Amino acid sequence: MQKRNDLDLEKFKALLQEKQEKLEENIARLRRELAVKTERGGNDLEDVAETTRIKEEDSALLEQQQHELGEVQHALEKIGYGTYGICEKTLEPIPVERLKANPAARYKV
Repeated sequence: MQKRNDLDLEKFKALLQEKQEKLEENIARLRRELAVKTERGGNDLEDVAETTRIKEEDSALLEQQQHELGEVQHALEKIGYGTYGICEKTLEPIPVERLKANPAARYKV
């Protein structure tokens, strides 16, 4: 596998680190909100149902954010290994435009 020499790796690294920070902030906020909602109880069935619905939505969002954070961290590792921008399936370069649109992309598509 060859290393990409046509990419500004520092630029992509900065983009990924910024995205990582935002995701970590979002995850921490969602965890705090879920903890507060879990502590609150409802007095009637409607309150309980609404709280449950909101907790389920927040839990789904938290799961999605954690997955995205994992993808960003994986891309940062690839920069460190010198394999960033290489498709994990075909071992061919991922187009620069795709990486600009999704810096954590693993595949050419």
